[in-house]
Amino acid sequence: MTILLAIDDTDIKGSRGTGRVARSIADAIGRRFPVAGVTRHQLLVHPDIPYTSHNSCAVIEVGASGKDNLVQLFSLACQAIRSDFVTGSDPGVAAAEFEAISPAMVAFGKDAQRAVLTQRLARDLAKNCNILLEGLGGTEDGVIGAMAGLGLASTRNDGRFIQVGSVRGLTGPHSVEELLNAGIDLVSTTDGRIIASGMVWNPQDKSTKPCPVNGRAVLFVEERNGCYTAVRRD
Repeated sequence: MTILLAIDDTDIKGSRGTGRVARSIADAIGRRFPVAGVTRHQLLVHPDIPYTSHNSCAVIEVGASGKDNLVQLFSLACQAIRSDFVTGSDPGVAAAEFEAISPAMVAFGKDAQRAVLTQRLARDLAKNCNILLEGLGGTEDGVIGAMAGLGLASTRNDGRFIQVGSVRGLTGPHSVEELLNAGIDLVSTTDGRIIASGMVWNPQDKSTKPCPVNGRAVLFVEERNGCYTAVRRD
């Protein structure tokens, strides 16, 4: 009962980043379908890969299934990006039911984190795996990151959440109880201790960003001087 919708390369310097675009699309989808979260996935940073800031893609996890819903969600995302297209960007969108994501797609996602890949490979993979994929302007290089995003998000053990529950609205110090109530499933130190109580601080007063770990939203923290500080992980 899960559809993954991945987007990449929707921005240029000075415009809204891909993460913000993904969250905006997720908000629109959320009026019709339940949205489990939006994740960010880091891809390879390399001189041969054009990117705006960090070369990351974003994936929206939607509680839906079936071909009709898949096509509807894919069309909604494409329409949103076309209507807000930024000249100079090279967006791509991909969508698949969770069960349709093959081992080859997971391997492609992992390869995109350590090697320079091509549009041809991404498009051939989408065709052979019967995945919805479309380039929406510019060079259309975003199809590479979009396909990679599907594979990486399907592992449920990659990247970090940029939207889950009401967590994004939490900045500054918050109790572990508040964090759990906002949509985080578990708070853990980086050395594996489960934290059930206490206060957690976010560095530089930024929003809380848990990570997907076996499908759960886990916030990692470090203990410093008797206080817990959230750790940002990719």
